[in-house]
Amino acid sequence: MRSTFHVAAIEREKRNAISLDRMERMSMETAGFGGGCHWCTEGVFQILRGVSEVHQGFLQSTAPDDAWAEGVVLRFDPGIISLDILIEVHLRTHSANSGYTPNGRYRSAVYVADANQRHQAGTAITRLGKEVDTAARTKVLLLAGFRSSEERYRNYYRTDPTRPFCRRYIDPKLVAIRRDFARHVLSEGDGVR
Repeated sequence: MRSTFHVAAIEREKRNAISLDRMERMSMETAGFGGGCHWCTEGVFQILRGVSEVHQGFLQSTAPDDAWAEGVVLRFDPGIISLDILIEVHLRTHSANSGYTPNGRYRSAVYVADANQRHQAGTAITRLGKEVDTAARTKVLLLAGFRSSEERYRNYYRTDPTRPFCRRYIDPKLVAIRRDFARHVLSEGDGVR
């Protein structure tokens, strides 16, 4: 039989665990990225340490950039990976030249949640503009809406990395990330192929 003290201690531990969980969620940030096919963009961000969720689909901003465009929305821990690094990975792994349409389906953009992220994104894009061709065409937009893509397309790379599309377009990006951003990549034991 449990004592009242023991039951009270267990309840305190539960409350503390809930509080820690809330604190952990509070430290997470949300940002979106668009730039070409969302299958590729999803695969790129899924291998990064500090990124807890990647949802592919269609993102929307405010007018005049309110047309739905392919992209991903992620949840990330800025204490593990900064928005600056995420933006650099994004700019170095997509082409804003092929099929690029500034207001269309393949818009190159960083979708931000607030003014602080807008400032960070603008600073990062300006800094990287000297090195990365896609920076000049990449917009910083407010994330106003998201529609998830069909279930059959989600986790596209993870479900079958042997698909010809994955081999041709996603694998080279993952090789580049592992080479250039090695300290930010999840290890093979973390479910990364």
